[in-house]
Amino acid sequence: MTVKILIVDDSVFFRRALRELIATDERLSVIGEAANGREAILKACQLKPDVITMDVEMPVMDGISAVREIMGRCPAPILMLSSLTQTGAIATLDALDAGAVDFFPKSQGEQKDHLGASSARLLTTRLRMLALRRQRLAMAPAEPVRAPSGAAAPKSDILSRRGIVVIGSSTGGPAALQAILQGIPASFPLPIVIAQHMPASFTGPFANRLNESMPIQVVEAQQGIALQPGCAYIIPGGKHGEIHGRLGAYVFSERQPVAGENFRPSANILLQSAATVAGGDALGLILTGMGDDGTEGARALRAAGGTVWAQDQATSVIYGMPAAVAKAGLTQAILPLGEISGALMRCVR
Repeated sequence: MTVKILIVDDSVFFRRALRELIATDERLSVIGEAANGREAILKACQLKPDVITMDVEMPVMDGISAVREIMGRCPAPILMLSSLTQTGAIATLDALDAGAVDFFPKSQGEQKDHLGASSARLLTTRLRMLALRRQRLAMAPAEPVRAPSGAAAPKSDILSRRGIVVIGSSTGGPAALQAILQGIPASFPLPIVIAQHMPASFTGPFANRLNESMPIQVVEAQQGIALQPGCAYIIPGGKHGEIHGRLGAYVFSERQPVAGENFRPSANILLQSAATVAGGDALGLILTGMGDDGTEGARALRAAGGTVWAQDQATSVIYGMPAAVAKAGLTQAILPLGEISGALMRCVR
């Protein structure tokens, strides 16, 4: 089945480049274009696309306002195309709050009217995955989301107060993390460290935004910082984060990626370091995301006696990372998004 795409951007040159890029995948088809947010709303409701790509800054109506209107009138998965600047990051986070499901950064140094050829496969895969999720949700019965049949219930009282929680997430992660952290109070007795696949310019604004609205303190992690209970740390984009120190006295350390390490920050590296330092007092949680980052880290964590949970398929935007961990037989619980906060609160003895 061909995935129908609506392109929204005020630049005719960028729309043409994006159309040509999408044409490289025969499973995708551009069914329309819009040059501003108002036109995007009309065409979204008229054409019923499977996925919409959306620019932020446009005349007549901006992309954020258009996202809000489309999600209220004729909902469809919306992928924001974002510049790699702090201003672009803030606007993208606004769009995600308005209902956009994901973002795709325009490569550093590239102009608005150009999208690098190296991004083609990544972008077309993302578009197909978002469309597949929409199709799956359309076919799903309208009933409350429950844990998968046969999935183990999360055990309580599995970590001491010297433990640590580490989380890996990617596509759909910002909204999932917000939902989880909303249910974690400032009195939570463990530190939480998060590897969310994001560009370097995004993680600071993302941490600040979460910190403004969450009960728990949320900060962007810094080299050498002592990890405190009741605080969530977002690993800086473009780098890896590792846990050092000793049980109950953890220190965050940055590491520069090397060739072949494509996920930055890497959930694998985070979980592996937690396994080394905390062992059975570490809990790894793998959330929505494309690919398999986190699987090898989960394997190391289980071998060290730690605990691994994953988000379930029904509530994942992209069931890639959690599916890979579950398929490898490494999960001790598979949870709907709405149950994760409560399970984390019960995991500390």
